[in-house]
Amino acid sequence: MSRKKVDETALWLEEQGVPALPYHAGLGAEKRAHNQRRFLNEEGLVMVATIAFGMGIDKPNVRFVAHLDLPKSIESYYQETGRAGRDGLPADAWMVYGLQDVMWLRQRLEQTDMDAAIKRSEQSKLDAMLGLCEITHCRRQAILSYFNEASASSCSNCDNCLEPVATFDGTEVARKALSCIFRSGQRYGVAHLIDILMGKPTDKIKSAGHEKISTFALGQELDQKQWRSVFRQLLALGLVSSDPENYGGLRLLPQCRPLLKGESKLQLRLDRKVSIKTPKAAKARLQIKDDDMDLWQLLRELRMALAQDQKVPPYVIFSDASLLEMLHAKPKSMLEMSHVQGVGEKKLDRYGDDFLALIKQHA
Repeated sequence: MSRKKVDETALWLEEQGVPALPYHAGLGAEKRAHNQRRFLNEEGLVMVATIAFGMGIDKPNVRFVAHLDLPKSIESYYQETGRAGRDGLPADAWMVYGLQDVMWLRQRLEQTDMDAAIKRSEQSKLDAMLGLCEITHCRRQAILSYFNEASASSCSNCDNCLEPVATFDGTEVARKALSCIFRSGQRYGVAHLIDILMGKPTDKIKSAGHEKISTFALGQELDQKQWRSVFRQLLALGLVSSDPENYGGLRLLPQCRPLLKGESKLQLRLDRKVSIKTPKAAKARLQIKDDDMDLWQLLRELRMALAQDQKVPPYVIFSDASLLEMLHAKPKSMLEMSHVQGVGEKKLDRYGDDFLALIKQHA
């Protein structure tokens, strides 16, 4: 969401050996146009951008969209992730978010001077987005439901379907967290509240006299990371809010009353370690056999060479879907090549011989 973060992330990726370019309104028009051309014409290039980028980008073979900041609504998330996989081949939508995202977006919304009805609408959209992040069932079903569509079966493709989320009875730890917020005066941030619950006698706790309240050292069953997860989920569920006028201190909301009184129970997500797919796993999703990996790379290199020669994006020569079908079918004649998806009469005349020769040579 910030230009500074765009620049820092692009630089960090370059330092890790990943080709990356920045794109945001702070760059000059010429620089933005140059970076956009490179993104369209090159393969293996990551574009790090503010959320506005991509609205007019017609690049069908984007293989992933990664969110490093939480979108403000499911509408935004759906539109932004929809820039990947337009050629119909597998693509990944990957997002990370944390406690600070939740607090920052809520504070930003509360501080705006927009009409009250519009603010309520935006708050509702943000709540739905946070709910999507924290659900434990199929994400595709949740997104379809949000847009008033239904799916009887799960997608078997999202993270929750592939690795079912563990949950636990979070009633007691949630009550401890809520009680700690209340007894410390509803004016302190998460870090201080966790220190109270874990019984850490910091200078700030001593000066406030919080080592004497009943919730001091009451939450030693969880570590700092686990407590942050609890507070994040309480914020996402709308049981507490952050006070922008009090440096992000947490306060209770009326919705938490039944939980505090013992009239309701609460299931929470058990956060897990993030699993990172390897390039080999990504190729497996494209259904490329190990024996075909060399040919796949050669087909892409030929496409790139032709694209550079004609000064057009690679997908203008052939889409990934067309190359993948060539890889599987391995056509031996112009007639067989003409049956490949995306190989029309003009492209057959212009590129058919080159690709047939490469396939024959590799065989």
